[in-house]
Amino acid sequence: MRPQAFYLAPALHVLHHLETLIDGRGPLPIQWCPVAPGIFSRLFGGSGRRGVDGEVVSGQKISRRSTGFNEFIRAISREEGLKILDLGSTSPANITFMTGLGHRFHQEDVLRLSSDKSLIIPNGDNGTTIDVQRFLRENLNFGREEFDAVMFWDLADFLPEPLVKPLIERIHVAMKPGGIMLAFFHTKDAGPEAPFYRYNIAAKDTLELQPIRAFRLQRVFNNRHVENLFRDYSSIKFFLGRDNIREMLVIR
Repeated sequence: MRPQAFYLAPALHVLHHLETLIDGRGPLPIQWCPVAPGIFSRLFGGSGRRGVDGEVVSGQKISRRSTGFNEFIRAISREEGLKILDLGSTSPANITFMTGLGHRFHQEDVLRLSSDKSLIIPNGDNGTTIDVQRFLRENLNFGREEFDAVMFWDLADFLPEPLVKPLIERIHVAMKPGGIMLAFFHTKDAGPEAPFYRYNIAAKDTLELQPIRAFRLQRVFNNRHVENLFRDYSSIKFFLGRDNIREMLVIR
């Protein structure tokens, strides 16, 4: 039976263990409940310290207002007890913010999981590709219609190409009808050196962007390609963001 929530343990090695618990369907996402304010900062640290995944966090943080995120927060603030899924890098700020709204928070650091070198297999063309079936078998083992809201961030631009569409299809199954997803996509003006950020929630309309380890921008989707990726969803709404980013809200 899947546990309803994992309570915060006093040591980081326990958090690593929780992330890899097996219930017969593969690793479980971390699920968080409210804890004492400030405890995540003491455990995980801020800029220049190691996060829960062992990555060294460095670089200047950037504060950015986000219309799409503000609309996302308004949508999930109408009731408490929702199940929120964050697919980005583990952020103590996001855990604190969402549990503070009375929601249950679930974490799957998809980009880190996809960077597992053991997933690389020959593609039959003297090249390599990622083992999509194994990745999906070992990760993202959610229940059907489990989540009310998903923070997808800009993962599609950084993920290996073969994983993008299967991931979006897997999330579609895991979202409740009427559920909402927040996603970002780079514009054509974003260069190949565009940095990868951890998105930390600073306020209901403000995100703090924190550079973390160097994942490279893989591609830039145009609007038609984005609409095709989400063709099984009921609606898409675009917002013009800043820093060569398009913001998007998707309804399941």
